[in-house]
Amino acid sequence: MKSFLNFLTEAKESQAAAQAKKLGYKGDGHGGWVDRAGKVVARTEKGKLKFIEKRTPKGQEEPAAGTQKSAAPAPTTKTQAAQAPAPQSQAAPEPAPEDQAQETPPLTIVFGRFNPPTVGHDKLLKSARRISAGGDVKIYPSRTQDPKKNPLDPDMKISFMKKMFPDFEEIIINDDNMRSIFDVLINANEEGYSSVNIVVGSDRQAEFENLAQKYNGDLYNFDLIRVVSAGVRDADADGVEGMSASKMRKAVIDNDYDSFRKGTPKTLDDTDTQALFNAVRQGMGTKKKKKEVVELWQIAPKYDQQTLRENYLIGKIFRIGDIVENLNTGLIGKIIRRGTNHLICLTKEEYMFKSWIKDVMEYTEKIMSRKERLPGKPNTLVGTSGYFKYAVDMTPGFEKGDKTNLQPGAKPYSGYKFSNIKEFINKYKVKCK
Repeated sequence: MKSFLNFLTEAKESQAAAQAKKLGYKGDGHGGWVDRAGKVVARTEKGKLKFIEKRTPKGQEEPAAGTQKSAAPAPTTKTQAAQAPAPQSQAAPEPAPEDQAQETPPLTIVFGRFNPPTVGHDKLLKSARRISAGGDVKIYPSRTQDPKKNPLDPDMKISFMKKMFPDFEEIIINDDNMRSIFDVLINANEEGYSSVNIVVGSDRQAEFENLAQKYNGDLYNFDLIRVVSAGVRDADADGVEGMSASKMRKAVIDNDYDSFRKGTPKTLDDTDTQALFNAVRQGMGTKKKKKEVVELWQIAPKYDQQTLRENYLIGKIFRIGDIVENLNTGLIGKIIRRGTNHLICLTKEEYMFKSWIKDVMEYTEKIMSRKERLPGKPNTLVGTSGYFKYAVDMTPGFEKGDKTNLQPGAKPYSGYKFSNIKEFINKYKVKCK
C-alpha cells in the first residue's frame, strides 16, 4: 500500500506533468522536460514546473578556465610592480548567470491579422522597431482564412507584406505553428528570451495586457512582459491613423479601387496593388462587375456595430456552446458566458479569455470540412471532418461506403468502412516458405 507521502508526491508530479504537457514538453526520464528542439527547458521541483535559466546574451559567454589569469600582463619594472594591484582584486568578478539573463534585450513581438495589409500597418511595424531599441523584432501574421474577414491565405498575405514593407522583410515570420499569441509567447520562452514587448494598436492594448500577464508563469515564464501601444487609432480619420483592413475590404466590396489604393504604401506599385485588390476580391468570393449584396457587419463589424449587436441580442449569432476564434489573438474557444457585448470563452486546454463580439468569428467544423487547409497542405486539425477525410484517404483498406443508406442517428462519415481486411492482409503479408 502506498504511503500518504508517496501519494502527495505523485499528485505534485502529476500537476507538473500536466503543465508540461500543455506546453508540448516531453519528459527525459530524470525529472527534466525537453522542448520540440530536444533542449532541456524545465525540471520538476517540489511538484511544480521550474523553468531553467534563460540563454546567455550574444557576446557575453563565460570565459574559458584560466582566461582571467592569463589576461593580466606581468609588470616589467619595479615601479610598475609597485603600482600593480594585487592579483585578487585585478580581475573584476564575473556576473552571475541571473544577471546576464536580465541584461538580455527583450524580444519585440507584433502579432496581427494584416488581412489585407495596409499603410496603417507600416506605422505599427515602425513603432515596433523604435520600441525594440535595437533588440530583436519578430512579426507574426495570423494564420486564419475565411471569405468575410480574412480573405487572403497566409502565404499570399505574407508575400504582399514583404513587398509592402521591404525594411521588415527578413523578420516577417511565416510559421504555420504560430496560430495564436500563446504559441508566439511559448516559442519566445523556449528560445530563451527573458522579457518581451508586445506592440499592438491602442484599441487592443488592454486585451493583450490582461491575457499575456494572466498566464505568465503557467504557459510561459518571463521576467517582464510589456504591452505597448503603437499609437491612437481613429476609424473616422482620413489619413494613416484611420486606415484599417476593414476599410480595405469594404472598398473591394464597393469595387472602389481608388479608395483601396489610398490604403497601400508607395512601396507597392500600381501593378502589385491591382493584384492585391483582385486577390482580396477573389478571397471574398465577389464578382468583378456585379455589385454584391453583403452585410457590412459581417465583413467590417466596427462600421456597423448596431446590426451586429442586434443579431447578437436575438441569439442569431454567438450562442452558448458555439466555437469562436478571436481575430486579434488567434485563440479558439467555446462560449461559456454571454455578456451585453462580450463573450467569455474557454479553449480546449481550459484557458479562459474574454472577447468583444466585434473581435470574434464563428469557428465550426463546417469551415474545416475540406481535406486541405491550404493548397498542398493537409488538414491536420484533430476533431474536424476534414481531418477525418484526410486520414481515410491515407489509410490502406479503408474506403468510402454508401452514405445514402445510413441508419437514423448514424454519425457523420460512418458510411466509411473497411474493405475486406483479410484480403488486404493476405495481399501484403510476407509469405513464409
